[in-house]
Amino acid sequence: MIDTHAHLTSGEYSGDLAAVLRRAREAGLNAIIAVGFDIPSSRASVQLSEVEEDVFAAVGVHPHDARTLDEAALAALEDLCTNPKVVAIGEIGLDFYRNLSPRRIQERAFRQQIRLARRLQLPIIIHDRDAHRRVIEIMRSEKVCCGVMHCFSGDINIARQALSMGLHISFAGPITYHGRRAADIVRRIPEDRILIETDCPYLAPAPHRGKRNEPAYLRLVAERLAELLGKTVEEVDAITENNARHLFKLPE
Repeated sequence: MIDTHAHLTSGEYSGDLAAVLRRAREAGLNAIIAVGFDIPSSRASVQLSEVEEDVFAAVGVHPHDARTLDEAALAALEDLCTNPKVVAIGEIGLDFYRNLSPRRIQERAFRQQIRLARRLQLPIIIHDRDAHRRVIEIMRSEKVCCGVMHCFSGDINIARQALSMGLHISFAGPITYHGRRAADIVRRIPEDRILIETDCPYLAPAPHRGKRNEPAYLRLVAERLAELLGKTVEEVDAITENNARHLFKLPE
């Protein structure tokens, strides 16, 4: 299994990160992508990847922090991408739910980072909350062709549009506590485009909902996905790991 989206540098793990990583490995995880949301967390994710062989990094500025993406921040992101363990630009996108940065600034930051990813030939990790239509419009205009809709929350129409651009769809803890809608979407995604993640420390799957999430709980996401697809957990593990290795160009 590969956890394609984990915020391992969160302060939630400041006291026990070594134990968190040990439990992840014991649960069968073969790799984790540590995802940044601003320059400090992106830098910390890269540093962690340098000392943990099975941890890789994604660097980016989240829409909440879009107002911090100036020329110096863009240059810092590009510099971080020279590290071979950086496998994606993310987490980037739009958040029209909290609107912690003005929408105009969010959209500018999203476009700037898409262009950086295209220039560096890296996939993007997309945050989309209550901004589905605008996310799709911007990605189409920027000719996005490689990335993942992280912790997917859209409907099947949005999923189809993302798939038509060559994107992957990632599922996290919410599929363990959402009803028919999530199940219907999961069953209609091509197997070679499905990824799984925890988005830890957030969105812990049932029965841990409301508590701190961690990569070891990815097993619960895989079990629910297997149930929805009528497959074994081992089959889901193999499918999603192969997809992750292909998208992020992870070593075997």
